[in-house]
Amino acid sequence: MLASIRTWWESFQAKHPELSKFGMFLLLSNGVTVLQLALMPIARWFFDTSTDLIEVDFQVLPVGSDVDGSQYYMFDYAAGALPTGGGGLSYFLAVQLTLLVAQVINFFLQRNITFKSNTSVWVAAAWYAAAYVVITFIAAAAQGFYKAPIYDLLINIWGWGATGQVIADVITMIINSAISFWVFYPIFKLIFRQQAPVAAEAEAQ
Repeated sequence: MLASIRTWWESFQAKHPELSKFGMFLLLSNGVTVLQLALMPIARWFFDTSTDLIEVDFQVLPVGSDVDGSQYYMFDYAAGALPTGGGGLSYFLAVQLTLLVAQVINFFLQRNITFKSNTSVWVAAAWYAAAYVVITFIAAAAQGFYKAPIYDLLINIWGWGATGQVIADVITMIINSAISFWVFYPIFKLIFRQQAPVAAEAEAQ
């Protein structure tokens, strides 16, 4: 059974190299997203129960006004529990910790399995780190629009309480991961290239 699947996949890769890469990228990215979703409640629980960081404001990089005229921050984690607060520094650290773990794992999976890159891992890692920082800023800016309404809807308006908070965690993480997914694929195609072996290049000359 496994041998048949492997044979079919190798044949599919040979006929549709780009489509097979995108399919593998999608599969691995979804797997990493599931891991991230599993880690997020644990990370939030750890920071909320073992520290008082939920009461520490983390509102930085003001970038204009919100639709209601209030100050808009790229990283907007006001002190206090969601939805009345923004989760404070505790929520920010939980998001960034789970995102970092997921992206480190994703880096090696995509490099070795999807793109089978043989270029310098250190050069690729440097470009990946730069892209990670840029995407973090983009995702954080977008989160300011949807995070609070989602938590308010599920916890207060629908009255789901703690269950609503867990579901809101999942929804916001999925949105965040989707942003990363569509931005990262073209970046991976650039940094995870395949170089022809030196011997093969010499014979071609």
